[in-house]
Amino acid sequence: MKFGLKSLKLFKVLIYPICLSGFILDINLFNQDINANQKLKPAIEEDLYLYRGMGASYLCIASKAGIEFEKAIGVATATYVQVLEGKHGGLIKELGDKKLEREKLFAGANFQIVETALKYCPESIPEDVTKTVNKILIDNQPVKKNKKNKKK
Repeated sequence: MKFGLKSLKLFKVLIYPICLSGFILDINLFNQDINANQKLKPAIEEDLYLYRGMGASYLCIASKAGIEFEKAIGVATATYVQVLEGKHGGLIKELGDKKLEREKLFAGANFQIVETALKYCPESIPEDVTKTVNKILIDNQPVKKNKKNKKK
């Protein structure tokens, strides 16, 4: 079987663009960053706000789709914690270098998601959970001191 001039031209037409694109686009497996060796940044307030909002959104949508509350909050909380651990190593900037235990991350995420969901879809939160969250919020409000007006 002989390869003629036409097959050589076809070969050049197909191979040259592939080789050039490799050089131009820098397709190189050895030049890729390895994220596992990078230092993870602690979550800042904006990160936590985003994760909390996503969890609350999921909780509201799941509730309206007929998924029972306990399953929906479980999935939303687990997702929040996994993102916090995966992207930030479980660190929160406000807490410094102290990494929270997983149980505390779950408890905090659960509370934050429910608190946020109460603002957007209060009908999706069971009454007993609503009462518990509201009681915790009221108990943790700073006490304002009343100043008496001085009479002249």
